Amino acid sequence: MTQVVVTVMPRAGVLDPQGQAVRGALGQLGFADVGEVRIGKRIELDLPGDDPRATARAMCEQLLANALIEDYTVELAE
Repeated sequence: MTQVVVTVMPRAGVLDPQGQAVRGALGQLGFADVGEVRIGKRIELDLPGDDPRATARAMCEQLLANALIEDYTVELAE
C-alpha cells in the first residue's frame, strides 16, 4: 500500500463562503491583517497498485472533487 494525499481547494475566482466566514471571525478576534482565506480539504488514502497517483486522480475526477468549482493535487505522502 502507498499513502497518497489529495488536496482539494476551491478554484481561483470561485466564491468561498467558508473562507470568508473564517476571515471575518479572525478579524473580530484581533487578526485584522489577514488577507484572503480559502478553505479546502485534505484526503489521505492508502492505495494498492503500481500507480496509486493515477488511481487517486481517477477518484478525484469521479467523486472527491467537483471539477466545476474545485482544483486538486495528488502527492505521495512523506
